[in-house]
Amino acid sequence: MNVPREGAILAAMASAMILAAGLGTRLRPLTDEMPKPLLWLGDRPLIAHIAERLVAGGVVRVAVNKSHLAERFSRDLLAAFPVPVEVLHEPEPLGTAGGLANAAGALGEGDLVLWNGDILIDLDVAALSAAHAAHGRHGAGATLAVAPRPVGEGTIGVGARGEVVRLRGERFGDEVAGGDFVGVHVVGGALRRRLPPRGCMVGDVYLPWLREGRSLATFAAPAVWHDIGTLAAYLAASAHWLSQRGLGSYVGPGASVAEGVDVAGSVVGAGARVEGAGALRGCVVWPGAQVVLGAGAPLERAVVTAKGTVARAAA
Repeated sequence: MNVPREGAILAAMASAMILAAGLGTRLRPLTDEMPKPLLWLGDRPLIAHIAERLVAGGVVRVAVNKSHLAERFSRDLLAAFPVPVEVLHEPEPLGTAGGLANAAGALGEGDLVLWNGDILIDLDVAALSAAHAAHGRHGAGATLAVAPRPVGEGTIGVGARGEVVRLRGERFGDEVAGGDFVGVHVVGGALRRRLPPRGCMVGDVYLPWLREGRSLATFAAPAVWHDIGTLAAYLAASAHWLSQRGLGSYVGPGASVAEGVDVAGSVVGAGARVEGAGALRGCVVWPGAQVVLGAGAPLERAVVTAKGTVARAAA
């Protein structure tokens, strides 16, 4: 259940955390060079798009955890964010629940927005926050953003009052709609006080909470969203970014594309060079990368990294 926009503005969260410490193994070889939340998406890294959504929803303070390729979270990168960012280093990933528990000193107590660093979605954060404020008054420990699915489908089952009644195959009530949890939620202060130092938000926090007879709420998220966990998903998110802006392709500042190259449905990052002759179809060329095309088959559905790795998605 969504909340009127006026209430959303009043209930906006002050703090948020972006979970960015995962290894991103399914996205190798890309994540051998760059942490998943820093993958280039359109005109900036994925994590910057997330920060933009948080700020639009009223968030004024953000924590980010890092572990894999931690040095990539540079001071210059974080300085470009539209909100102050506290970076928390984890020598080994603590999990989604452990990462949030580790952020208590940076973000204080109380409710906050938690956003998985590999999720791209046009979500109204202020409305999500307002929804949790309403649900929290009735005992909901957290409010999960859920994209709609038919009854019995998806990762979440939703009850008649918008509560979670199915999670990871366990049932806690009668289901009237299904849905997919999109990796964005508001975690209430009561749940935050019982977070483990290591562990998973769903398996180690939400499921025990539900088994105790307590409640979790849901918030209707947009049906279109991107979990950037595979190469194909990454390319689909890039195509969506272009489509949203009505662009056939995008060439970033300082990038150069040779006259003999036809660029379609592709993103060429800042300072990249595309040389030779041929076609670039549905590709992402990272900032600073160099591509030399031959006159033969086009380069299609591929990502070219700054180190010259060419990763192709399956047809």
